[in-house]
Amino acid sequence: MKIEGLKTLFIDIDGTLLYHHGLPNKQSVLETKTLPGVEEKLGEWNNKGYVVILVTTRRESERELTIKQLQSLGIVYDRLITGIGRGTRVLINDIKPDSDNNPTAVAINLERNKGIENIEI
Repeated sequence: MKIEGLKTLFIDIDGTLLYHHGLPNKQSVLETKTLPGVEEKLGEWNNKGYVVILVTTRRESERELTIKQLQSLGIVYDRLITGIGRGTRVLINDIKPDSDNNPTAVAINLERNKGIENIEI
């Protein structure tokens, strides 16, 4: 899927950017690693001027640990939203009058722990 123009990317952390250990309450304290393509894609998207918003089910009380973990792995982002639910996430957005009915919201679902190296946006 190729989507033109500037973008705001909402990206889950565990299982998408970082290896998911299967223990949600331990993700911020267990040693982890980035998944395939993370450094390259985040660098590419940063160079294109995209806004990167990381989202996670990690609790707000784990924010500082999460920030330290992301920094130690060299993950650059614009915003971090913690404490979102584990259930289905739904983005609701309007279609802009000058968009020729092109979607202003798109979802990409990935298999856990496979990385983002094959995403083209």
